[in-house]
Amino acid sequence: MKLLIVSALLAAALASAPAHARKDCEELKREIAANIDAKGVKAYTLDILASAEESAAKTVGSCNGGTQKIVYQRGATAPVVAASDTAKPAN
Repeated sequence: MKLLIVSALLAAALASAPAHARKDCEELKREIAANIDAKGVKAYTLDILASAEESAAKTVGSCNGGTQKIVYQRGATAPVVAASDTAKPAN
């Protein structure tokens, strides 16, 4: 059920992304975080990336005139790692 709620939230955020394209990234990130928190999601990350940067996380918003994007990753507690980054083996 929580997955359905989060999916609906993300769909709404994506649908409204063009309306937020001129917003400041930090302001939009706070709004998206408030919506996610209101749905009861506890563990997630929202990160601001350059729009050209690839990421394994889901894009949930666009800001600063489309030059940057906000990405969401559920269950993560560490910063989002770009898809082009490779994992380094632990010693």
